[in-house]
Amino acid sequence: MQGTKTRLLTGNKAMAEAIKLEMERDPNVFVMGEDVGVYGGIFGSTEGLFQQFGSDRVIDTPISETAFIGAAVGAAAEGMRPIVELMFVDFFGVCMDQIYNHMAKIPYMSGGRVKLPIVLMTAVGGGYSDAAQHSQTLYATFAHLPGMKVVAPSTPYDLKGMMISAIRDDNPVVFMFHKTLQGLGWMDQLDASVGHVPEEAYTVPLGKANVVREGKDITIVGIQMTTHHALEAAKKLEQEGIEAEVIDLRSLVPLDRETILKSIKKTHRLLVVDEDYLSYGMTAEIAAIAAEEGLYDLEAPVKRLAVPDVPIPFSRPLEQFVLPNAEKIYQEAIKLVNE
Repeated sequence: MQGTKTRLLTGNKAMAEAIKLEMERDPNVFVMGEDVGVYGGIFGSTEGLFQQFGSDRVIDTPISETAFIGAAVGAAAEGMRPIVELMFVDFFGVCMDQIYNHMAKIPYMSGGRVKLPIVLMTAVGGGYSDAAQHSQTLYATFAHLPGMKVVAPSTPYDLKGMMISAIRDDNPVVFMFHKTLQGLGWMDQLDASVGHVPEEAYTVPLGKANVVREGKDITIVGIQMTTHHALEAAKKLEQEGIEAEVIDLRSLVPLDRETILKSIKKTHRLLVVDEDYLSYGMTAEIAAIAAEEGLYDLEAPVKRLAVPDVPIPFSRPLEQFVLPNAEKIYQEAIKLVNE
């Protein structure tokens, strides 16, 4: 970046800028959902768009996820490129028929003749005492169902670049953004929620993980907040003489197996950390990949750290007890390296 001025944006402003640039570039791109218009989205992902593009292209909808996601499917089938917001990922239950039996399956069932270039963006993540119906990540719920790309960027740079890639993709894309990484003033402020974001349009590929810290002793695979927790844990591990390699998945579908296996070949130990539930989830999938394709590179069993199989508690102490954090990652990594 030598000679280039650093330009800092929060996660939500990076997302909104990506959508703005694509709406300027392509008149077929439009946004709809609850409170995406005048309010700018409750997590700021459509901030300023209504003022520029008006109510014809930034559409506030009634509280009916089935209706507006269904409308997005119809619009996409007729050549539009809708971006539709499911306010909290937890609300998927009321509209899963539109998401999975329509959005994900129609391109396949039509033999590819009907393209559905939809971006379904949705907020994920806990840590705010929002209780069991507003605090999940549910990465694996969507990744398990074929027909949709599923991405979860961790930095403002990636939020912008991957949003642009998602809008331009002819496949349906579930775009999960973490509330904590939006950088909103009324939420916890993290350094990770602010980062350098170029002004121009650029793309970050969907399906390519990012090695955010190189190391030789243990591979820690994370996604969104668990990536940042892993980086914090890696600093503490370094004081113990342990060099952790940290991989930010960024994308669940497609999943970058090659980067994970290449890292295992170097470090010979694997810890997978997820804010989703432990059983049948992303940690299990990556552990299976390691067993099937990288078993002989491992010198210790794969370890998994995720949310226990309980609804996210409302009580803050209980919520913090079930969520992964840097100290838990540090402790698990120490045990794994010493095996």
